[in-house]
Amino acid sequence: MVEVVAALVRDGEKFMICQRPEHKSRPLMWEFPGGKVEAGETPEAALARECREELAIGLEVGEKFAESTFVYPDISVHLTLFEAKIVQGTPKLLEHRDIRWITPKEAADYEFSPADVPFVKKLCYNQPFFVEGE
Repeated sequence: MVEVVAALVRDGEKFMICQRPEHKSRPLMWEFPGGKVEAGETPEAALARECREELAIGLEVGEKFAESTFVYPDISVHLTLFEAKIVQGTPKLLEHRDIRWITPKEAADYEFSPADVPFVKKLCYNQPFFVEGE
């Protein structure tokens, strides 16, 4: 199981999503920005590092929004989504194909990476979900 973290960055009613590049797994799907936790890192430190490396932004990582597990054909992930605020920089396309700020109503127009779908449902439709193993 790979530990993965992601950021829920809000701007008023909108939140930020990023489109995966064509050459990576789950190409062109949308996701909350983030990445893998490396050995010796806290989840919060990993999230700040990943967003600095992939988006050139500094984050203030807040409370946990939700967590889930998902088994892809190539990898199993435990994904934690944290509330986060940009405290430095403006998001840049260093790794992703696109960045969008969307409202909850617009979420249905995007194809999200399967591990992110429960978070979108909770955020946009107030649908509860159960973490695997509960």
